[in-house]
Amino acid sequence: MNFIETRGNDGEHPLNVSFSAAILSPIASFGGIYVPESLPDLGLDFLKQQLNSDYKTLAKSVLGAFEIDIDEAVIDEALSLYDKFDDPSNPVPLVKVKDDLYVSELYHGVTRAFKDMALQPFGVVLSALAKKRNENYLIMAATSGDTGPAALETFKNRDHVQVACLYPDGGTSDVQRLQMVTEDAKNLKVIGIHGDFDDAQSALKRLLASTTFKAKLKEKNIHLSAANSVNFGRIIFQIIYHIHSYLELVRQHAIDLGDKVYLNVPSGNFGNALGGYYAIKMGLPVEKIIIASNNNNVLTQLIQSGKYDIRDKSVIPTSSPAMDILKSSNVERILYDLFGAERTKDLMLQLDNDHYYELSSDELAQLQQVFIADYCNDDEAKQYIKDSFAKGYLMDPHTATCFKAYDTCRDKPLKTIAYSTAEWTKFSPTIANALTGENDTSDIDALESIAREANIQIPDMIKGLFDKEIAHKTIIDKQDIEKEILAFL
Repeated sequence: MNFIETRGNDGEHPLNVSFSAAILSPIASFGGIYVPESLPDLGLDFLKQQLNSDYKTLAKSVLGAFEIDIDEAVIDEALSLYDKFDDPSNPVPLVKVKDDLYVSELYHGVTRAFKDMALQPFGVVLSALAKKRNENYLIMAATSGDTGPAALETFKNRDHVQVACLYPDGGTSDVQRLQMVTEDAKNLKVIGIHGDFDDAQSALKRLLASTTFKAKLKEKNIHLSAANSVNFGRIIFQIIYHIHSYLELVRQHAIDLGDKVYLNVPSGNFGNALGGYYAIKMGLPVEKIIIASNNNNVLTQLIQSGKYDIRDKSVIPTSSPAMDILKSSNVERILYDLFGAERTKDLMLQLDNDHYYELSSDELAQLQQVFIADYCNDDEAKQYIKDSFAKGYLMDPHTATCFKAYDTCRDKPLKTIAYSTAEWTKFSPTIANALTGENDTSDIDALESIAREANIQIPDMIKGLFDKEIAHKTIIDKQDIEKEILAFL
């Protein structure tokens, strides 16, 4: 399968590239990104064939349908990392919490967040390509809290790969920060920046597109790639768990094969939602995708009004920091699929230059055929956490935004799959406050409080963070990022 560009071709890039080329060099013409030239048509026959498949078997079948140019042995090695999840036989449990609301728990991997679902196998694939080509790569990652730990974990100590991870200082939970700054592998560099996630992501995109930065890397015999979801190597693995969760509903006799469902996704950079969108295009029976946001509700505004307006806006720190994002990269792939390359290029340039664009009424109608949206503020999220816990289910603040959207967005009594993107351990002060009212507790005190309240254990991989030595202490202004990365290399 070939991959093409969201903003058209500039005459310098190839008209289409292979999967391996798209993930090794993910930025395309005019600052665009890569999308599949076409999507495999799976349909109900495929779902029926996979009804009794385990997760790895399903994943291999989906990847096979894309006909990607990756050796089968590499794919097998990549998918074997799901064996390190809490339950290798079921790395993504689907838990019933209400009669028609099921939670797909995506956080049972090594860093306790959903980014492991894509980044664990992606790291194997990209590293294998670098080794096969005998090339050295700098992998850049910008994180709002979960991409960073997952990227560092998957790439640490791998040959031919170095990682520079950017995070907003003060913009992640303590656990997320500790997961990054305590990593001590020599091929990793963690950099805190004065700013927010949008600043980190903008720096990443600028460097990925910079000919001068690439030239400086070339002098060191280093190529450049990215671990963020601008890289389709992330997205392809995110399609799979939507299909798996649907099949789990069938296996649990909650629906019949072919019944439509809602997908309910907490959304920041829109990669999780994009995976669901592609699953629909490939034949998954879905009524609509419900997009849940926090007070940084640009996606709600876009889907409800057709306006993407970040003029005079800055990121609002919330209790669900992985969604504290104003420029959602993967919306671009939706725009391309719905409206084509020329319109996508115009809209993205408007967003870059004017911090605003507006869809036509016809375009908005097309968007609303697939998506509905609402947002949840911090007080509402805490109430959902408290109410849910009283009924026996413990969840994090990002998942709580889905519960609000579940209440407000659905217009049909269909089964709904909400995606839980992080374990309770990642945001313990917020959860402890929701459950007991306690304030100003440290992460470790909050973890212990929740563990007592819920009668559960703190995972060793989380508890041990507080005793590990800090290996990365760099915090810089965003204009110094390039210099800091080059010094690391």
